[in-house]
Amino acid sequence: MAARHEVVIIGGGNAGISLAARLQRYGVQDVVVVEPKDHHLYQPLFSHIAGGRAQAREAVRTQESVTPAGVTWIRDAAVDVDANANTVTLASGASVGYGQLVVCPGLQYDWDAVPGLADAVHSPHGASHYEFDLAPKAWTLLSGLASGTAVFTMPAGPVKCAGASQKPMYLACDYWREQGVLDKIRVVMVQPYPTVFGVPEVDRELDRKIAEYGIELRTNSELVAVNPGERRATIRNHAANITEELTYDVLNAVPPQSAPDWLKATDLPASGGSGGFVEVDRQTLRHLRHDNVWSLGDAAGTTNSKSGGALRKQATVLAKNLVAARKGKPLRAKYDGYSVCPFTVSRDTVVFAEFDDQYRVKPSIPHVPTWNESRLSWVVDRDLFPKIYWNLILKGRA
Repeated sequence: MAARHEVVIIGGGNAGISLAARLQRYGVQDVVVVEPKDHHLYQPLFSHIAGGRAQAREAVRTQESVTPAGVTWIRDAAVDVDANANTVTLASGASVGYGQLVVCPGLQYDWDAVPGLADAVHSPHGASHYEFDLAPKAWTLLSGLASGTAVFTMPAGPVKCAGASQKPMYLACDYWREQGVLDKIRVVMVQPYPTVFGVPEVDRELDRKIAEYGIELRTNSELVAVNPGERRATIRNHAANITEELTYDVLNAVPPQSAPDWLKATDLPASGGSGGFVEVDRQTLRHLRHDNVWSLGDAAGTTNSKSGGALRKQATVLAKNLVAARKGKPLRAKYDGYSVCPFTVSRDTVVFAEFDDQYRVKPSIPHVPTWNESRLSWVVDRDLFPKIYWNLILKGRA
């Protein structure tokens, strides 16, 4: 028989750990986190690492050190969920039973979806700051470039903190300007959507910075193939039905992303075109067909832009609702679709984009245009947020 626990959380990232800590604070005693990795990463710093404004060691802790005292950590990977039997199957072959299940394993990177991309980011001229091990390499390549072509790409579809794809580009451009070589470097940004981000107020600020740095913006376009040996990137403009070949000296690419394959194969996603994300009520975060299953973060089938800021709001809502459900009470907490993306548009300023799931601005301080480029926003993003993350968010206190 599988050991049974009050609450089993699949995933020990930001979502899993912050939720586990908050549930403990709300009086839930028997909480288990299933997570195979032995280290925990603060991903918003990856962009700063790739832009030469942070060290890799600042973004990592051991998984043991961030797991709340009293929470059981099962160092294993989930490979299946039987929502009718209330069990989770692990990669080791063991099973875990649950009273309540929270699914938050994050996204998977689909490197093979773009031919040549996996080889390209591990070649001498390619990197990706979405991988912790490759973020320092990105800065080595960008800071070493004095002339030539640098290409930055973002895929269509679900992406964790989509705006992060642009951040190292702005940091590098500001650095090249300081070094007096910006005018010798062709910078190309490949963006799959009609505008640079999608929130009009934010687009105006980013377009201004793009013009300031002389960046060539390719909208409605995606990277569809890479030849790392010839350092050639194939870009497809879907709106115009045109293909362009770019020879690059540095390629910093964001991989296509999706729900984990094992999750897609379970009963938890909606049938049809759900992309394999967990089918939840977008406000309460409870599963629509299984009352004791919940989801938040990147694997949840919500309409918001995926980000740590969205997750922070979701964790509070889910924890309150899960506790209420265990007591047979109504689910009163509601997630409002909030998300946030701080764009590092220079080496000491940030455009702070706060918005809802309709891409309307939603500033935390009403009537304050946080989307304007600001030095104060840089201090908040670079200096304050990491401290809040390690010391408050992961402890269920923010």
